[in-house]
Amino acid sequence: MTTADNISISPKTPVVKRAWWKESSVYQIYPSSFQDSNGDGIGDIPGIISRLDYFQNLGVDIVWLSPILKSPQVDMGYDISDYYDIHAPYGTREDVDRLIEGLHERGIKYVMDLVVNHTSDQHEWFKQSRSSTENQYRNWYIWRKPKHDAEGNPEPPNNWKSYFGGSAWQLDPTTGEYYLHLFAREQPDLNWENPAVRAAVHDIIRHWLNRGVDGFRMDVINFISKHLDFPDAPITEDSSQPWQDGSMYYACGPRLHEFLGEIGLILKEYDAFSVGEMPCVFDPVEILKAVGFDRHELNMVFQFEIVDIDHGPGGKFSRRKWPLSDLKSIVSKWQTFMHTNEGWNALYLENHDQPRSISRFASQNPEHRTTAGKMLATFLGFQSGTLFIYQGQELGMVNVPETWAIDKFRDIEVLNYWKDLLDAHPNDPDLHNSTLSEIRFKSRDNARTPMQWDSSPHASFTSADSTPWISVNDDFKTWNAASQVTNPDSIFAYWKQVLRLRKEKADIFVYGDYTLIDGENENIFAYTRSFGSMTALVIANFSSSEGNIAWKVPDAVAEILESGRILVANYSDSPKVEAQDQRVIVRPLEAFVAFLDVSAV
Repeated sequence: MTTADNISISPKTPVVKRAWWKESSVYQIYPSSFQDSNGDGIGDIPGIISRLDYFQNLGVDIVWLSPILKSPQVDMGYDISDYYDIHAPYGTREDVDRLIEGLHERGIKYVMDLVVNHTSDQHEWFKQSRSSTENQYRNWYIWRKPKHDAEGNPEPPNNWKSYFGGSAWQLDPTTGEYYLHLFAREQPDLNWENPAVRAAVHDIIRHWLNRGVDGFRMDVINFISKHLDFPDAPITEDSSQPWQDGSMYYACGPRLHEFLGEIGLILKEYDAFSVGEMPCVFDPVEILKAVGFDRHELNMVFQFEIVDIDHGPGGKFSRRKWPLSDLKSIVSKWQTFMHTNEGWNALYLENHDQPRSISRFASQNPEHRTTAGKMLATFLGFQSGTLFIYQGQELGMVNVPETWAIDKFRDIEVLNYWKDLLDAHPNDPDLHNSTLSEIRFKSRDNARTPMQWDSSPHASFTSADSTPWISVNDDFKTWNAASQVTNPDSIFAYWKQVLRLRKEKADIFVYGDYTLIDGENENIFAYTRSFGSMTALVIANFSSSEGNIAWKVPDAVAEILESGRILVANYSDSPKVEAQDQRVIVRPLEAFVAFLDVSAV
């Protein structure tokens, strides 16, 4: 089967195509929250350099830093004002050189966050662009004339909403026209239809690759091509709201793959790593166009189906209860499709935009927390794809405390949402309380509390007499790196074991087939990985409240449990297998991997 875009969709397992980036694991750092070296309460690059041995100890292959380039920090660095300079509180270009050198000395690569769908409104390009309709940079951004209401007042060109609230268009008084900003109004979208914009981005990419960067994570990279007629979005949300989701007109637009192909040629020249963030796309065929092995666009992308699974009818800050079978369907869809069609997955449960996975997908109760962290590491760590770990995930860090009031939060998304809520419902305390509870559960600030290094004041993120830019989680005295790195039973030690096994058995855990087992079970997520004579059975119990589960082992995998060996398990004693009844007794949040190589039997 071949699509109109020349994407071959094959029902057969392809020949294994190996690549260094498929066998790598990535550790993401949020610079402002990782390690402060100078006592100003903000993490910095020298602080990261001081922790280089930590990455080597964990066993990761790549370190990715969220944006460190010069920025007014309206959106924590995702609003760049200079692509060639470093945000001063983080350090200098020379500090970046030292970071790269230190990582490379330890055999670790460095990936930079590339934000080129939009810039800061403080970037010189935009300052020039808004100065006059005749300025040479005018066409570097997306400007449109206003509509007018019955009284002649200007209105936005269409009804698209911004991800941070309100219209996606901002009227600029200097020229009387609107510019597009899919995010904050301080983040105007670049016009990728302009060849000069693309050339400037290519120059930026080459500059940092020449300086020693090993690749890029590309922010909302599928938004760079828009439908140029900018039609109104259909009313898919509350019809009383003037602003609607317009993503069908800018997520994977008509020239996206042309633009990605141009970037891919540069990346291929340097054998550079690439992962693109691609929201609002759920069709694997569409994503395969970007990550097909022979397409030479991107190595892999972040798709959002898993991390959107609990979004309710009112959007992110409304709740949806989901059955485990939904998660199984999503995982199996991407695992099977990408493997069969020579694409590649990016595996993640956490990042700087997501709440903590233990709080979200398992249980952060003290009696379950360690087991839950290990269970999720097992569930994720043995799937097919490049594995991404977010800072603190390897320690079992969890969401902000339930005591946090709104004044504790720093994220622009939350603060704008809260303001809009108060404006619309000023006298509804029940709604305020329920919304604040959901904010504590899903806010991006859950991932942005400082790294918990030890039990000293501020968890040693910053000096004792400093004030961190955002509060440290209250549990840092118990949950910290110092208490885990030398503890063989810790979550940290477990993640080390998972990463080691992925390397030692890359044939099966990186390149092997994936098969879902017992898809109907609403407690246990089980799947196999197989390669040649080897088969591994991965079992993860997502239930923490139903006691032991007597799982009837399907015939297809019974031999693995009866004749194989346990590679890794999150309980100290071995799983209890009852061969006579072909059952295994699975305890709350238990996870393990059974392995069988029939050629060795």
